Amino acid sequence: MPTSPQPIQAEQYEVPRYPVRDDLAIGPTEDLDREPDGVPHNVVGLTALFSVMLAMLVAFMFMTGSTVARVAAIALAGVAIPTLVTVLRTKAAHERDHTHPSR
Repeated sequence: MPTSPQPIQAEQYEVPRYPVRDDLAIGPTEDLDREPDGVPHNVVGLTALFSVMLAMLVAFMFMTGSTVARVAAIALAGVAIPTLVTVLRTKAAHERDHTHPSR
């Protein structure tokens, strides 16, 4: 008569220790605070926010205004877009993690 298999005891398996929960399990080259793409995430959010706000302002000025307002909307877009790009590029370069660059 065959014998039934013995149940596997939980003590036989290693309990996983994740670096997120245990600072002692982090390797010497691991950095959990590093942003993996190398771009500060707050700069990505600010870019999206200001781009949408600028687009809405220019569209509102262009659609509801006279010829002077339309010219002003185009001039605003011509000045504000390069300024927005320059300021956010500088902010991203300043806040980028130079100690642990992305791979």
